[in-house]
Amino acid sequence: MLNPHCNNMTGGVPLLQHRYLLPGGLTLAGWQSAPKQQPDALCLHGWLDNANSFVPLAQQLPSYSLVALDLPGHGWSSHRSPDASYHFLDYVHDIASLMRQQSWEPMTLIGHSMGGMIASVLAAVHPELVKQLILIDSIGLVVGEARAVVQQLRSASQSRWQSERKQKPQYPDLAAAAQARLQQGDLDLSSAVLLAERGTERLADGYRWRSDLRLRESSMYRLLPEQAEQLLRAIQCPVVALMAKEGMVLMQQARQRFAPCYSRLDIIEVVGGHHCHMTEAAALAEQIEQFLLVS
Repeated sequence: MLNPHCNNMTGGVPLLQHRYLLPGGLTLAGWQSAPKQQPDALCLHGWLDNANSFVPLAQQLPSYSLVALDLPGHGWSSHRSPDASYHFLDYVHDIASLMRQQSWEPMTLIGHSMGGMIASVLAAVHPELVKQLILIDSIGLVVGEARAVVQQLRSASQSRWQSERKQKPQYPDLAAAAQARLQQGDLDLSSAVLLAERGTERLADGYRWRSDLRLRESSMYRLLPEQAEQLLRAIQCPVVALMAKEGMVLMQQARQRFAPCYSRLDIIEVVGGHHCHMTEAAALAEQIEQFLLVS
């Protein structure tokens, strides 16, 4: 069920805000950059970001209708229940459920970082939902080795116990919250402010980030390399990976390891760092538009 929330302007772009109530009670928040019953693309952000990470692209693609979501635990979307945790495989079911509910099938998915991994698994498991994939500094999947399973579980348990005692930091104003986000990545200040505008909540005496503290917990399990390769080989739709020249080392390593697994993959190097879709939006929009035009 789609529930209109409000209309507003972000970064000079008119955005139609929506909330989507999934059958299990989870609420996903998001915006649409142009009114259209069948949007041109669904955008999935990276870890600890939110839907506003795609505002710069929406500015550069005014003739396209983009839907950008806050993943659970991020932005304006609801947090998972107190007895739950976060794993990117759970996001796959969330997004697939939403797409079926809204009859968005098949559809182009644009995913940045973790969002690209979610989109990739979705394309493998539910090929009927995905028309094509546009990955932004994202390729392959995060994996673990079988020999490390005990240490992974031990670290994850310790991480959860520590998380229970943590408190969210508070900032005197929005600018201070943006500065804190700026220290955690390759963003520029305007990009950090965009994320803070959607990702923070105002308190009586300051601001704090809305994101669920449990997002920072270590995962209890990771896919084995063989499992990841099987999933990636199941992707049959066209895939373009826009890989940042100054992006994350992790993604460059994944490129070498997993690129051969895709049956229909084009890799294009783009300027900028990991958040190149925010800091170099015009260059990325040009590549994305070319991909959309031939679809």
